[in-house]
Amino acid sequence: MSETAADGAFVAFERVQKSYDGETLVVKDLNLSMPKGEFLTMLGPSGSGKTTCLMMLAGFETATHGEILLDGVSINNIPPHKRGIGMVFQNYALFPHMTVAENLSFPLEVRKMGKSDRDEKVMRALGMVQMQDFAGRRPSQLSGGQQQRIALARALVFEPELVLMDEPLGALDKQLRETLQFEITNLAHELGITVVYVTHDQTEALTMSDRVAVFDDGRIQQLAPPDELYEAPQNSFVAQFIGENNTLEGVVQSINGKHCIVKLDNGDTIDAMPVNVSEVGERTKVSIRPERVEFDKSRLHADAHTLKAEVLEFIYMGDIFRTRLRVAGRDDFVIKSRNAPDQVRLKPGSQVEIGWLAEDCRALDA
Repeated sequence: MSETAADGAFVAFERVQKSYDGETLVVKDLNLSMPKGEFLTMLGPSGSGKTTCLMMLAGFETATHGEILLDGVSINNIPPHKRGIGMVFQNYALFPHMTVAENLSFPLEVRKMGKSDRDEKVMRALGMVQMQDFAGRRPSQLSGGQQQRIALARALVFEPELVLMDEPLGALDKQLRETLQFEITNLAHELGITVVYVTHDQTEALTMSDRVAVFDDGRIQQLAPPDELYEAPQNSFVAQFIGENNTLEGVVQSINGKHCIVKLDNGDTIDAMPVNVSEVGERTKVSIRPERVEFDKSRLHADAHTLKAEVLEFIYMGDIFRTRLRVAGRDDFVIKSRNAPDQVRLKPGSQVEIGWLAEDCRALDA
C-alpha cells in the first residue's frame, strides 16, 4: 500500500527496515515520500512502527536497512544535532533550571548565534505561540498547555524546515488539545514548515493532517488524505481503526464490475462495492459507516438496500442520536443520526427496517 519515494521529495524513506534483535522487523520495507510544506501524520496502535520511523528520521534510532533522505541527501550517518530538525515531545523536555527565554535561547547558542539575534528570535518564537509575557518564568510556574506551547516555540526558534512531533498533546485535557491542534496546524501552514506528527488518536490525525499514514505491524496500511481514509478505507484494518464502523461478515456470491453480492453468515444477502475481494466464494468483512445508515422510511433512497433489525439501545448524545441494533445476528450494529426536530426516536425492542446505498457498503478482506 505504501508508495515509492519519489524524486524531488523533501523527506523520503527508501526501503527502510528496522530490527532491534536482528530477527523481528519493527518497520518492514517502508517507502514514503513527502513534499515540502506537508503536514503528515503517522497514525497507528502501540507497537505499529510509527514512533520508530519518527526516531529514525530524528537520528535517535538507526535504520537496519534502506535510506532516509532529507532534501535529496542521505541522512543515515548524520548525527541528530546536525540534521537541523525541530522536535516536540509529549513530556515537553524543557530544562527546569532555565527560564522560558533561556530554554528557547539554548538551541540558538548551540548554533553559535550572537546575543542580539538570539533575543530577537526568542521573542519572535514566543509571539508565534502567544507566550511573550512568560519569558522570565520557569517551566514549573507554567500549566501543561503553556509548557507545550513553549516546547513548540523552542522547536521553531531556529527556523527549521522540518519539525517532528511525538504525541505532543497526549498529556493535555480534551478542550486544550482541540485548541492546540488548531493552533499547531495553522502555524505550520503559515510558516510553510514540513511536519511529521505521530499520534494514536484518530480524531487528531483527521483534523490536523494533509495526509495520514496508517501503520499496523510495521507497514503503512494506507496513505491518503483524511477524507479518503474515512470514506474509502482500502482494507478492514483501516476501516476499523479510523472512526466508528459497522462490520458484517459473509461470503462473496457474485462480482460484477463495481458491485458484488455478499451472502451474510445469517443467510441475508446484501449489495456491496468489491474493494478488497477478487473472487466468488471468498470470505469478506463488509464495512458501513454508522451515519450512512437510515431507519426512517421517508429518508430512505429508492435504491437503498434494506435489512430487518431490532433496536437494542437508543442513546441521546446532544447533537446526535446513537442507536444500537441487532442486525444479521450481530448486536453491535450502530446508526448515528442527526438531532433534528423530525428525527424518529426509537424504543428498545421495536422492529425496524434499515437501509443504505450499495456504494456506502464496502466488501473488504476478511
